[in-house]
Amino acid sequence: MKEYGKELIIDLHDCNSTLFTRKHIKNYFIKVCNLINMERCKLVWWDDLHTPEGEKETEPHLVGTSAVQFISTSNITIHTLDILRKVFINVFSCKEFNEVKVMEFSKKWFEGNLMRNKVIRRL
Repeated sequence: MKEYGKELIIDLHDCNSTLFTRKHIKNYFIKVCNLINMERCKLVWWDDLHTPEGEKETEPHLVGTSAVQFISTSNITIHTLDILRKVFINVFSCKEFNEVKVMEFSKKWFEGNLMRNKVIRRL
């Protein structure tokens, strides 16, 4: 069977949640795409940045920022959980990339501990 790429799944815990800003996450996408030679396209955000205070999420597993960085060969997604100090990252591409570099870079960038990772080959 022909492979159509791979997906890297990363769970980081005990991160520095002060780094979970749009600016820092955008810079993460820029740097990680440069690291693995991916062409960035559209960046989409999902958070409560412009939500009135009374309507903002308060559940620990819901407070955070999600973003999708489309790349020419697929996408990179990130979900931060601010209160829990966790970051979940998925890198999916039909272009080959070095998953070890991405994991090491991500740990350093968010000052966290790698709790789990998995590489899935897409067929």
